Amino acid sequence: MSKRIVSEIWIYPVKSLGGIRLSSSKVLPKGLEHDRRWMLIDEENKFMTQRVYPQMALFKLSCDQGSFMIRYREESMNLSIVSEGNSIKAIVWDDTVEVYEVSKEHNNWFSKILGMNCRLVSFPENNTRPVDPRYSINNDQVSLADGYPLLVIGQASLDDLNGRMKSPLPMNRFRPNIVFTGGEPYEEDRWRNFRIGLNRFTGIKPCSRCVLTTVNQDTGVKGMEPLVTLATYRKRDNKIYFGQNLIPIDHHKISEGDEIVLE
Repeated sequence: MSKRIVSEIWIYPVKSLGGIRLSSSKVLPKGLEHDRRWMLIDEENKFMTQRVYPQMALFKLSCDQGSFMIRYREESMNLSIVSEGNSIKAIVWDDTVEVYEVSKEHNNWFSKILGMNCRLVSFPENNTRPVDPRYSINNDQVSLADGYPLLVIGQASLDDLNGRMKSPLPMNRFRPNIVFTGGEPYEEDRWRNFRIGLNRFTGIKPCSRCVLTTVNQDTGVKGMEPLVTLATYRKRDNKIYFGQNLIPIDHHKISEGDEIVLE
């Protein structure tokens, strides 16, 4: 059996916008540092997502010496780490979270591009959002991610899926935090306890997938795949699964090239 090696590390600072590939990242209780610590909310203070607004995929992020830049075609905006605005009660799925308006300038920029009133908000590290208690290990917390701190997917799983489709898809359709090479397709479904470097992780439950996976991250256009193909062999209990949700036990750095050791 070949070694399982971390091949890619991704963060998505603003929920449902483009991701940033990193060579290494700190693991914090809520997930990778800066991952889903910001989001856009609509006029009802509900989170915005590519599921409803697929054009959000066209916002691309980059990182340079600890600061972030958001680009939309020819326009760009710095992502301020410090929020200037008031506290807001916002809704993420079934959760109500306390967030902070980043700035009026950011609100106006996003609203103009998206053609609707929206606000950019931040979720401070100390603010609470518990993981579903059915899967919590130690009163775990999560960022603005859908439900869990981290997501891992094996390259072999994507390769197997692509071998079943007419046109292969890139990994960015699935928005993982950790991608690894080695091992068998879909073996991450069965992972429970494992280590990456000094960090222990626990696999909580396979990740159920939605229409966001059908959004082309380069064009913002929705299609049918990969859900049509996945439904033929990865569907159970009326849900389609791809990838494994994780909770971090330790909070050190992980890097591309690290070996994954199953326990």
